[in-house]
Amino acid sequence: MLKSLSVYLLVLLFSTVAYAVDYQEHDGMLMDHGDGHLMDMAGGMVMGQNTDTLPGGCDKISETKEITVHAGHKYAEKFPGRMFAFDTQEFTFKPCTKLTVHFVNEDKIRHQWMMHGLPKYLYPKGMFHLEISGPAKISGTLILPPGDKTYLVHCDIAQHMEKGMKAQLKVGKGDGDLPSIPGVTANVVLDDYKITLPELIENANNAEPIIAPAVVANVDAAPKPVQEQDKPTLSGTLIIGLAIGILLAPLLAKKFRGMSPAEIVAYVFEQIRWMIDLLVKLVTTLSKQIMPNKNNVLPGG
Repeated sequence: MLKSLSVYLLVLLFSTVAYAVDYQEHDGMLMDHGDGHLMDMAGGMVMGQNTDTLPGGCDKISETKEITVHAGHKYAEKFPGRMFAFDTQEFTFKPCTKLTVHFVNEDKIRHQWMMHGLPKYLYPKGMFHLEISGPAKISGTLILPPGDKTYLVHCDIAQHMEKGMKAQLKVGKGDGDLPSIPGVTANVVLDDYKITLPELIENANNAEPIIAPAVVANVDAAPKPVQEQDKPTLSGTLIIGLAIGILLAPLLAKKFRGMSPAEIVAYVFEQIRWMIDLLVKLVTTLSKQIMPNKNNVLPGG
């Protein structure tokens, strides 16, 4: 009992450790390259980090917020035709909010959480950028500008945004909705499942001829000829052969016990030759019996 309990506790301990290190933490390994640009050699990057400089028009930090954003293939399952997505497609914060984003990549590829349209005097290239090769987690902080504006958030890896990894972040009331945000706004380019004229012509050429309902009814009512595949698959001869094989199997197993394959083959051929000789003798004897009878019925016999 004590041994079983110890094994259980060890398994539980290893499971807990494995779960705890499921995502690699990059926050303590990032090197500062200046201008809020942090990165490491393991695939983690933060660009445009700003933890203390107020944007123009912000007298003070209005509030401090933290969010955790998950990214991965599984979050796109609820959006037909999409491959990747964030777990949240819309964010809303007060102007001048100090925002820390914890970005968790749940796929085994590279993903980004990139925010565009920020003032370039404070955020180089006008963006705040988190990037990680997952599964891993990385964090970054920025101070949102004043005013009501809607910002684009997306993954800039090729085709990831087009395949669904896109969101919008509203500061204050925002200044409208962005297009093609999964689950929020309609797509600019709609998924088109309509059949085109060339496809219609091709399908018509390849289609089987249409039979009128009355003809179909008559065909269904008529007796169907017996097809080869409708015949019983087990014939009487096959059943008899199977029965004989089942009955002889124990005898043959006993007979062949201890014999080599070559001896078994020789024995089988010998039995076949014996059966052929017996059949020839039977046919010869039957022929001799028939021939005298024919001579007796001939005229003058």
